[in-house]
Amino acid sequence: MNELNNKNPFKTPEGYFDTLSDSLKDRLSEVEKGLPGKDGFVVPDHYFDGLQGSIQQKLEAESKKVIPFHSYRKYYYVAASVAAVILLAFVLNRNTSQKVTFEDIANSDIENYFNDSELDFSPYEIAEVIPIDELEIGDMLTENLNEDSILNYIDYHTENAEELNMEYDE
Repeated sequence: MNELNNKNPFKTPEGYFDTLSDSLKDRLSEVEKGLPGKDGFVVPDHYFDGLQGSIQQKLEAESKKVIPFHSYRKYYYVAASVAAVILLAFVLNRNTSQKVTFEDIANSDIENYFNDSELDFSPYEIAEVIPIDELEIGDMLTENLNEDSILNYIDYHTENAEELNMEYDE
C-alpha cells in the first residue's frame, strides 16, 4: 500500500487549496446573477381557504356508474361446473350398464383366490358342496394319470402292496 502512495501520478499545483474557497465564491456569484429575481409560480390569494370545499363538491357531483369488467366470470364458473357434473354422470352410467357374472370370471382367478386366501375349509366341507354325480377324476387333476404312474405311486407309498388285492400283469 505504501508503494502506491509513494508513486501517485496525480499532482496538484502549488497553492491550489489556498485559493480554492475564493474561486468557488466567484463561480457561485456568477450563477446567482443568471437566476431570475422572482418566482415563476404564484398561488392565488385565499386559494387554500376554499380548497377543501371545492374538492368535496366535485367528488359529490361526479358519481358515475361503473361497469365492472368481470361481471360474468361467476356465470362461467357455474356453467363449467354444471357441464362437468353432467359429463361425469354420463361416464359413470355408461360403465355400470355391464354387470359381471360368474361366467365372466376366469377359472385361473378362482383358483388363485382359493390358493391365496386361507378359508380353512376341510375336504369334507368342500365335498358337501360339490355334486358327486357330475364330478369326474379329470376335473380334479391337472395331469392325466396313466397306469404306470399309479402303480409307481402305490409301490412307493404302501408297505405291503399285496394287501390291496391287486392282480399284477407281470
